[in-house]
Amino acid sequence: MKLKFIRWAAVCLVIAATTHVAAQQKYDLLFGRNRISAVRDIAIANGKVAAVAANIDPADALKVVDASGYYVTPGLVDVHVHAYAGTGERGSYAGDNSLYPDGFTLRAGITTVVDAGSSGWRTFGDFKDRIIDRSRTRILAFLNIVGQGMRGDKFEQNLADMESRPTAEMALRHKGLIVGIKTAHYAGPEWAPVERAVEAGTQANLPVMVDFGANRPERPMSELVTKKLRPGDIYTHAYSGLRNELDDSGHVNPGMWEGRKRGVIFDVGHGGGSFAWRIAVPAMKQGFLPDSISTDLHIGSMNSGMKDMLNVMDKFLAMGMSLDDVVLRSTWNPAREIRHEDVGHLSVGAPADIAVLRLENGNFGFVDMYGARLRGTQKLTCELTLRDGKVVYDLNGMTRPDWNTLPPGYRQTGDARWDAVTPAPVRQPRQ
Repeated sequence: MKLKFIRWAAVCLVIAATTHVAAQQKYDLLFGRNRISAVRDIAIANGKVAAVAANIDPADALKVVDASGYYVTPGLVDVHVHAYAGTGERGSYAGDNSLYPDGFTLRAGITTVVDAGSSGWRTFGDFKDRIIDRSRTRILAFLNIVGQGMRGDKFEQNLADMESRPTAEMALRHKGLIVGIKTAHYAGPEWAPVERAVEAGTQANLPVMVDFGANRPERPMSELVTKKLRPGDIYTHAYSGLRNELDDSGHVNPGMWEGRKRGVIFDVGHGGGSFAWRIAVPAMKQGFLPDSISTDLHIGSMNSGMKDMLNVMDKFLAMGMSLDDVVLRSTWNPAREIRHEDVGHLSVGAPADIAVLRLENGNFGFVDMYGARLRGTQKLTCELTLRDGKVVYDLNGMTRPDWNTLPPGYRQTGDARWDAVTPAPVRQPRQ
């Protein structure tokens, strides 16, 4: 059984102060006394979750940090972002519309993202070299059925560049890194982009994510999710209202219920123009909850209603979803959707990707794609993020000593065994 997430009454991050002591210790880090699903301690060694138990002796670990009252979850998994930045191409998600991920992920508790079709089989190599291989965030990819990727209408409306065979071949060449096929933004009446994406997904044994583009009567959304998509395929932008997600009477489109029964996945994909309260609130009240929560992070969403992953999660808290369910849809559910069941949980042996969150109570406002506000009383803030067992973000210095407790002329206070921000070199034990 996978330990998906835990609320912590106290968190202990334990790292030895001297090398000869460290050699006798089992763990690099210890998180203790948690309280979402159960009260547990979690120990970390060599970048992995090493132990989960009711009580783990702090003497067996290397450094202790008390984080009483915070929530510790697996590192968040965002299955819809656009991260193919740096090419200099204007108006392109293989360029200026995308964002370098590390500046937006780690501070929000996200340790794994999936780029949603910014690259195609012709451009994936550049995306991998330019972004994936150079980022601290774990970056996976849905490969666009368009060979040139998401470079604007000139490319994305070109049916001739939507080829299933080379798309599948590229996906098979990068198993585990390319986790699905994407079709997006198509404005024509044809089903060809969806059909070819599904062909590629079938050939590569991968799911397909669909941004269904223009709302055309020749290819209704209800037929997409009831006939065209396979179980495990993903319909993103589920609360946009742009493709008849609610019918004229205000009820969830019957096709979405039927699609869910068939095993189609429904993802949030908030973005800058794909989430409206007038769709989400009625759908949630009718019991149509998302399978996964995602951002659709790009330059048009980062400062608008979306903002970041935690803000999108806050919106579902404001609509009455429990914290447990919000975290589930931001960790374990998306990990399963992309068949990466190595992440999204805190079981022994899992990568020690961890988010420490603070749940604030107060008066807050959350804005949709149109600038309409829903008031809420809870808001999540990320205090600490670990990637592979190392601190990559620490908002208030919970892993750090107070400066006036340090010796004169102090320098780096971290240790490379647990700290990826300001580590001091690891000193080898004396022989």
